[in-house]
Amino acid sequence: MKKILFVTSEVYPLIKTGGLADVSGSLPMALRQLGHDVRILVPGYRPLLDHEAFRHATILRAKAPRLIETRLPQSEVPVLALEDALHFGREGNPYLGPDGHPWSDNAERFAHFCHVAVDLALDRLGLDWKPDLVHANDWQTGLIPALLADEPKRPATLFTIHNLAYQGIFPRSTFDALKLPNRFFSPEALEYYGQMSFIKGGIVFADRISTVSPTYATEIQTPQTGFGLEGLLSFRSQRLSGILNGIDTDAWNPAKDPYLEQTFDAASLKQRHHAKTVLQRAMGLPLSEETPLLGWVGRLVEQKGIDLLLEALPRLMAQNLQIALIGNGDPRFERILSDWHRLFPDRLAIHLGYDEALAHRAEAGCDIFLMPSRFEPCGLNQMYSQRYGAVPLVRRTGGLADTVVDATPENLEMGIASGIMFEGDQADDLYVAIERALGLFSKKRVWQSLQKTGMHRDFSWELSARSYLELYDLAEQDQKGTP
Repeated sequence: MKKILFVTSEVYPLIKTGGLADVSGSLPMALRQLGHDVRILVPGYRPLLDHEAFRHATILRAKAPRLIETRLPQSEVPVLALEDALHFGREGNPYLGPDGHPWSDNAERFAHFCHVAVDLALDRLGLDWKPDLVHANDWQTGLIPALLADEPKRPATLFTIHNLAYQGIFPRSTFDALKLPNRFFSPEALEYYGQMSFIKGGIVFADRISTVSPTYATEIQTPQTGFGLEGLLSFRSQRLSGILNGIDTDAWNPAKDPYLEQTFDAASLKQRHHAKTVLQRAMGLPLSEETPLLGWVGRLVEQKGIDLLLEALPRLMAQNLQIALIGNGDPRFERILSDWHRLFPDRLAIHLGYDEALAHRAEAGCDIFLMPSRFEPCGLNQMYSQRYGAVPLVRRTGGLADTVVDATPENLEMGIASGIMFEGDQADDLYVAIERALGLFSKKRVWQSLQKTGMHRDFSWELSARSYLELYDLAEQDQKGTP
């Protein structure tokens, strides 16, 4: 049995802004189910502490740093929250102020969090528990491997990159204010073009580095996706691995989804038409089982390829199809979509914002699920859509390339195709892929084969958790200096 300290800045369902929270909620549970002692450390944001899970929390440490403990809902995984009113006792987003900009003291907040994580990892807080390994996640925890590096009896460290686009970069003055060792301000440590980078702390000093899909692990070693760190990642490539995220197969299960009026599975696929009717009605679209319904659930930003869809809309609106779009993001894209909706209310329906129930109904009700991302470290929706019988249409990048099998003639013949994949990053590329999908949709037997193949695929966390355990073994060997 391994003792694992899992350090994260968000964890579902206690606090969430993105996919990091989903991983932080699911992976520790999977590790626990495999018999390991895993404990989560998370900042005690006010919204997190207001969650019902903390109503009967235990005070582990009353004096600073004050730690309180609860259990991750529907599990036995301990969650330790750092209760600190100065750094985390504020309303709103964990990282952004009311003006939508990062909190001005983010570097101080998460540096403090990292120091507490290090003291916990070295059993300096009187809890009589020392992990074998610390699993740190994203830039908010990047200082932990760096701060542990000089400790003679430290645990092994794994640092996971969930999205390299967010690096925790701050000016030199911030580095000085944090009173970190001067030797850290060098190109071989935290210095990044005259500034400091939290994420470099994890990449440089961790025993092992991982990211959330094998293809993304390769992509971040290139200038196109490396965001200036491709050289460092290439240098450490022997210690870099890509492990696919899993999905919560209980929360995302069409056979027992509480958000669906009519549940279904691969053996009762005919029942799925009801979900399409429900989605069309909810989005204000004409009811039609034969009209192809394209779905989108996600942020309206260029990374997700929404600009490609907008550029293709003039041609798409001339087709016999419907689009149901759920999400928010760049106000410019929101305005353009609203204008198109007014022009074609029977073809394009939009819901600006996120709605969990509607997201489930979109996965269950759309025929084709759109994810034309420019880059996608892993992605979850393409896995949800396959599980729900919606055929994903994706760009060949990151985790999308690793989880969708393109419907080529060869793959269709072998019975392994589960989606539509395209190359390139132009609107024409997306449009051609949609035309190909519409052609396959018209062939009912072929389409049902695509749906059923996707629905039978295993995207559970157990396989990923076992891969992480193998990586933990390697990190411990590296820490001990054994081959």
